[in-house]
Amino acid sequence: MDNLRGVTSPRVRFAPAPTGFLHVGSARSALFNCLFARHTGGEFILRVEDTDAAKTTEEYVEAILEPLRWLGLDWDEGPLFQSERREAHTAAVERLVAEGRAYFCDLSREEIEQRATEAGLPAGYHGWSRDRGVADGPGVVVRFRVPDEGTTVFEDVVRGRVEVAHDTIEDFVIRRGDGSPVFLIANVVDDHDMGITHVIRGEDLLNTVPKVKLLWDALGYGASPVYAHLPLLVNEARKKLSKRRDDVALGDYMVRGYLPDAMVNALALLGWGPPDGVEIRPIEEIIELFSLEAVNKSPAFFDSKKLDHINAEYIKAMTPMAFVEAAAPWFTAADAPWPAENYDPVVALALAEEVQQRISTLAEAPAWLDWLFVDSIDEYDESSWKKAIIKGRAAGRVLDEIAAALADDDFTDRDRLEATVMGIGTALSEELGVRVMSQAPLRVALTGRGAGIPLWEAMTHLGRERCLARIAAARARIDG
Repeated sequence: MDNLRGVTSPRVRFAPAPTGFLHVGSARSALFNCLFARHTGGEFILRVEDTDAAKTTEEYVEAILEPLRWLGLDWDEGPLFQSERREAHTAAVERLVAEGRAYFCDLSREEIEQRATEAGLPAGYHGWSRDRGVADGPGVVVRFRVPDEGTTVFEDVVRGRVEVAHDTIEDFVIRRGDGSPVFLIANVVDDHDMGITHVIRGEDLLNTVPKVKLLWDALGYGASPVYAHLPLLVNEARKKLSKRRDDVALGDYMVRGYLPDAMVNALALLGWGPPDGVEIRPIEEIIELFSLEAVNKSPAFFDSKKLDHINAEYIKAMTPMAFVEAAAPWFTAADAPWPAENYDPVVALALAEEVQQRISTLAEAPAWLDWLFVDSIDEYDESSWKKAIIKGRAAGRVLDEIAAALADDDFTDRDRLEATVMGIGTALSEELGVRVMSQAPLRVALTGRGAGIPLWEAMTHLGRERCLARIAAARARIDG
């Protein structure tokens, strides 16, 4: 069992800030917390880091909760809000000040940099207010007094041993000028009071651990939680994922038709891999195999092509009924490529397996069935028309022969439809002494393009009247 230090019931927390959307990196962190909790029989706590309560709105919080619910990451406790525990955070700050471990500072950033320049020191704060006897008041911050000597050491499950000399850490702010505690002190107090045993989060927060441990020790909290910092997520160019440059909002993947189970599977592989090398597998198996010690510290590539592959495999594995139900929001959307009243879920169900084999996301599904739910083909793909009709041998005659042969067919037998159409191509090939394609011009006439799902079953649902009307329309376009 993963690095429990004798703890019988691990408690891990995912503590996102309400930023208006859930980043895929944050979603990965939430998942790894959940996987660890479920693997070890522990508890998964959801805590919202809203120490700056003025910037927290219900909409921002829901932007975190909805994607987590979609992923199926059920938390055992929460959501808890740090803003509701401000009194405890403030008490900890006041205690540190009273014990001489923190002090008031009224210097602005400009004044700090001016002092550093005048003293010939590197940019940054150099303890200027430690002994100035600054009184508390509006705009006055509280800084933690970092020990002048010594080193903070901790073992990170992923990163290994980390040592940070105290003389490289400036006296950092633990309370803002408006009186609100910063997240460092809030996290320390909350982790202690909530009995958090493990902190699993992104590598970008690794540099905050020495400060957190200094606060933890100064408050006399005893053994600190076990830390595990997950590898950085990078794009194809091996650059850190950026919301300005990359697709990082989990909500965008929801609306584009990715399945939650597939997304969970893909996120689980960002820095971790199953020991047997089988990557696509149910969440139950991932939980069973998951181990923090197996997390790789090298940057993890968020590969959209791999995500598409995984999602496609999950779509293929669905039952036709489950697929049609999952794709219903796209089949019935206001911008679906057909009039709303034309959509028939019975037809979608009958052809579901053919569609499932050809798509990577649910949003792609309507494009494979659109021709079945429109009254007529108003536009033809020009490249397909040119290849199958203009360059196709005897295309006009092919359509004439098909129309005549199917004039009295009841369109209930897919095998008979196939045999009739393919037989026309064979007969014309023998007559003309060259190969004549019969399916290609028929497909363009019925669908408006040169590729798609098999025609025969679909034709039984399109029906005799519409099939013959479309063949006639294409024939007229040839003459025109």
